[in-house]
Amino acid sequence: MGGRCNAASPEMQNFSFLLVVDDGKFILKHTLKSHQMAVSFVAWSPDDTMLLTCGNIEVVKLWDIETGMCKHTFGDQGFIASSCAWFPDSKRLVCGSSEPEKGICMWDCEGNELKVWRGARMPKVLDLAVTSDGEYLISAFSDKEIRILNVGASTEHVISEKHPITSLSVSADGKFFIVNLNSKEIHMWDVAGKWREPLKYVGHEQNKYVIRSCFGGFNNSFIASGSENSEVYIWNRQKSDPIAILYGHSMTVNSVSWNPRNSRMMASASDDQTVRIWRATNCKAGKVLDT
Repeated sequence: MGGRCNAASPEMQNFSFLLVVDDGKFILKHTLKSHQMAVSFVAWSPDDTMLLTCGNIEVVKLWDIETGMCKHTFGDQGFIASSCAWFPDSKRLVCGSSEPEKGICMWDCEGNELKVWRGARMPKVLDLAVTSDGEYLISAFSDKEIRILNVGASTEHVISEKHPITSLSVSADGKFFIVNLNSKEIHMWDVAGKWREPLKYVGHEQNKYVIRSCFGGFNNSFIASGSENSEVYIWNRQKSDPIAILYGHSMTVNSVSWNPRNSRMMASASDDQTVRIWRATNCKAGKVLDT
């Protein structure tokens, strides 16, 4: 199922992305028009040529970055995606549905369904990710479970959390992942499934909203997360307490993203309707980044 994107109409939801130029300034690259409802999730292809977008009550769309045109719509109005991710070859993608009976689907970029994981008892998919080697598909579910599937071997192991999960993120080397919980903790687990207990990070505020964290910094040695108290928190992966707190937003910070090519740059998005770009200036006294 699937097809080309429809032409944009005035009531459709738009979103934009910016280009970082050499002098550190930002220019508007494209405004993308096709979604009819709010967009809440985006995923860049590993080769930086395409972008996937979806929302809590929206389908998945594939965009060409150079032209800004929508290349394909995946599924149909019955497949409402909650999250999506790329395989490292930039030729395959996977989407998890917020409708339990729809499960998880793998497509190629032309909309051909390659594989599907679903079942009568499969819970709602909250978030998912693929490791950098394409070997593992990691999914977080509404029943507080994390399932780590070996795609080639079709084997999986399950991790059970005690509190609801809102998001997950995988490290660049594909060996670890973190999950945000509404218990005001972030847990880091190993993908191989050898750890019996996770490393835990505390200090931020989260109990009712979706907050997204990420790995980043030099050698991906740090973890960053938003917070419901309008601040951004930074942890060294080896320490449970934050090493820095960034101030500037006025409402909940619901997502952060470290620049994969510049370890000294990070973005944060907030309900105050701003995106802030932070640059590393000083690693002392807990003041790591400035806008």
